[in-house]
Amino acid sequence: MATDIKAPQFPESVADGTVATWHKQEGEAVKRDELLVDIETDKVVLEVVAPADGVVSKILAAEGDTVESQQVLGHFEEGASGSASSGGDKADSAPAEQKEEASAEEKAPASEAASDNDSASDQAGPAARKLMTEHGVAAAQVTGTGKGGRITKADVEKTISDKEEKRASQPAPQQPATLDVPATPGEREERRVPMTRLRKRIAERLVSAQQNSAMLTTFNEVNMKPIMDMRKHYQPEFEKAHNVRLGFMGFFTRACVEALKRFPAVNASIDGEDIVYHGYYDVGVAVSTERGLVVPVIRDADQRGLAEVESQIIEYGQKAQKGKLSIEEMTGGTFTISNGGVFGSLISTPILNPPQTAILGMHKIQERPMAVDGKVEILPMMYLALSYDHRLIDGKEAVQFLVAVKNFIEDPARLLLDI
Repeated sequence: MATDIKAPQFPESVADGTVATWHKQEGEAVKRDELLVDIETDKVVLEVVAPADGVVSKILAAEGDTVESQQVLGHFEEGASGSASSGGDKADSAPAEQKEEASAEEKAPASEAASDNDSASDQAGPAARKLMTEHGVAAAQVTGTGKGGRITKADVEKTISDKEEKRASQPAPQQPATLDVPATPGEREERRVPMTRLRKRIAERLVSAQQNSAMLTTFNEVNMKPIMDMRKHYQPEFEKAHNVRLGFMGFFTRACVEALKRFPAVNASIDGEDIVYHGYYDVGVAVSTERGLVVPVIRDADQRGLAEVESQIIEYGQKAQKGKLSIEEMTGGTFTISNGGVFGSLISTPILNPPQTAILGMHKIQERPMAVDGKVEILPMMYLALSYDHRLIDGKEAVQFLVAVKNFIEDPARLLLDI
């Protein structure tokens, strides 16, 4: 039964998508729920899977084509298997290269070929049929040496071996020169590749943030020793109790939430000529992937414990690397935390994530000589950067917010005592 392969139903915020990768080609057999094609939007990559066992009979939208929601991408033949089939037995599948190798004598009318294949398949034993199915060998390609021309398992194995030897002996097709091939010493190489939709969307939002906001950054530094000592002391018990490691992001998320409660403007957004003050705390956590930067959101962060926050961040990180984040998981944040320190950044000025009005940048922990009570001590210090929209947040509020975060980190007891 033929069915259409359709693009997914896109969310309202997504107008169209691009066919990124076809994982199956025309005539290729697939299993139920096996991945057929990836559709890349400006936010996430959506997957289209096979509705049942069958064959991709036709591809209508090639890689790179722009498609709309529910657009037909190709056709799927349910229950087919890429080659002729025999009654009661599993269908034999012949790869495309086997079809190309067929000689002129073998190119008989379709009805004759099907009939011959059915007859040959009937002459094969169960083990031989199973081996042919697994390796995509048609019964007509095997010469039976058993009694009465019966196809044995050894006959199938010999056919497979002969095909592999023949393929190995053929010269590899000449590939066009690419930058993957080492360049001749002294050559000035360059390559041009199209931007992915996600990368274009990131570029648009970053430029828009700079053009449409009065962005300013204030800095401070925080002594990480109290948090590091606490982690070292409680890490074994924490991990045993919650089955997750105690990281820095949990502390910073909690510290930011408490500071946001004290400075509501930092948790607000601008909508036209209105200021929207949010009575909830959805904290976005910037995650770097091969496709670009994404910002999944921890909903109601004020109601989550350290273990919940750490588990959520780990889950988002794993999903991001696999391209499994949903649009719902990346929308609606009220404040963002970006940790460039994991890549070695010592100090930076993070860019706002519109329509949010502030973003906190964490950086590398580095030991530095610090003056403490008139004495020089070597302490693990981290620079913090708060970029904010000066149209809504005054410098005084921004500085006080950052100082509040610093105080919570340097004295974690404040988080428990709410002071």
